[in-house]
Amino acid sequence: MPPSKVELYAAIRRDARAGMSGRAIEKKYRIGRRTIVKALVSAWPEPRKQLPPRASKLDPFKPAIDEILKADLDAPRKQRHTVTRIWHRLIDEHEMTNVSYPVVRAYVALRKPQVRAEAGRGPAEVFVRQSHRPGDEAEVDFGEVVVRLAGQDVKCYLFCLRVSFSGKAVHRVSLSGGQEAFFEGHEHAFRVLGGVPAGKIRYDNLKSAVAQVIGFSRARVETDRWTAFRSHWGLDAFYCRPGIQGAHEKGGVEGQIGWFRRNHLVPVPDVPSIQALNAMIEEWDAADETRRIGSRARTVGEFLAIERPLLRPLPDEPFETGRWFTPRVDRFAQVTVRTNKYSVPARLIGRQVRVLLHASDLVIYDGHAEVARHERLPGRSDARLDLDHYLEVLVRKPGALPGSTALEQARAAGKFTPVHDAWWAAARKAHSDDVGTRALVEVLLLHRHMDGEHVVAGLAAALRAGALTADAVALEARKAADEAGDQPAAGTPSVGSAVASLTARRLEKLPPDTRPLPSVAAYDELLRQTRTAQEGNARP
Repeated sequence: MPPSKVELYAAIRRDARAGMSGRAIEKKYRIGRRTIVKALVSAWPEPRKQLPPRASKLDPFKPAIDEILKADLDAPRKQRHTVTRIWHRLIDEHEMTNVSYPVVRAYVALRKPQVRAEAGRGPAEVFVRQSHRPGDEAEVDFGEVVVRLAGQDVKCYLFCLRVSFSGKAVHRVSLSGGQEAFFEGHEHAFRVLGGVPAGKIRYDNLKSAVAQVIGFSRARVETDRWTAFRSHWGLDAFYCRPGIQGAHEKGGVEGQIGWFRRNHLVPVPDVPSIQALNAMIEEWDAADETRRIGSRARTVGEFLAIERPLLRPLPDEPFETGRWFTPRVDRFAQVTVRTNKYSVPARLIGRQVRVLLHASDLVIYDGHAEVARHERLPGRSDARLDLDHYLEVLVRKPGALPGSTALEQARAAGKFTPVHDAWWAAARKAHSDDVGTRALVEVLLLHRHMDGEHVVAGLAAALRAGALTADAVALEARKAADEAGDQPAAGTPSVGSAVASLTARRLEKLPPDTRPLPSVAAYDELLRQTRTAQEGNARP
């Protein structure tokens, strides 16, 4: 392999220092006198002269491309020319031939920023690397994700709070992207971090926090609940510019959401509930502390250990992140919250109740007593009904059960099993539709004070035995519960007996009594004293 020009110059300079003549060097390396002179002047070869640019077939059309690029400066952003559109216009309007698309694309990429600068619109935007102090700054954002929830694809919202120094990110998925999810995400993140960032937290201009953007300044009119929430946690909010420009001001959390979505939510997770998914996300967040971001020298967890002592402590008193509503129960035993309907016990029809709406669920209160709890519906104008809320009504109206929406939803959720259906069909065949349905309702009432698996086991046993009454199902369910629990104590009826002794089962779980047996000696002494006194009074 021939030596490079740098190696040739080094050899020439070495031989010249050793006393070799110029003619000898020429013969040795087969070079001319000029090369020797250049090597002795500089150890580094002169750069190769650039050849003048060759003529291009695109040259006649470059003025037309420049005019298109200048016109795009004032055109709407979504109606500007793409390279493909420019190429087609040159062919159709300027009869361009024998010029390939890559040639046009290369020229447009070169000229587009130049045309913008020539028009006084400024150079291309420059990104400046930032440094962050420990425990000082954080960034917050929402991202959309799709989750297979109970067999259906549901669009959910991924909250992310990322601490800027360590890169530690805390995530939480909710069925809503509203203010409740915004607050709950903050609270969860602060609990995980063990403190609150002492400096600014960067936000979009999302409606949960910002009621109005004032002009082109950083000033914002905040919502009242957000102002109270910030005051409670001591947050210092920094609002980014609207639009795509603002996304660059919190690029850390923007990139973090994309990274988390690609690494943990692909393929689409199939989970029974949002609570189960968030439990998985907590494990993923903890495991992510062992990774290094880019070329950093330490892991996320090691940087977090430096940052955590510098966070401000959490407040002692809690802040209610949910939103209260006071709807009235309609004649269908439902309340309407954010266009969706949720069932309550039928006895509350016509009464006003209180609803505490969270990001992924809601709790309904009658006074201070909790009467219902539902998972929040992600869509609009939908209904979530609990069959248990209608059982007292169905005892009087058994014909309403077969086509009820509550029964359909109970089947879809797996609460009303095929065993229920089989026992119900047998009961209606053995008795009548009304009597069999009332017996089923009595069986469903057992779910209020017994585990569902024990009731299903009792239904299966009663169906095998042909016992199609609610009492038989209750007896068999109690037997199943006894078999699942501890073995009965000696002397108590066996599991296979007709009646299980609940008293014996409770007594065997009590701790042993080590106290001494009671003594009546003191009472005997009192009796002797009383008898002696009576005898003394009886003497003459």
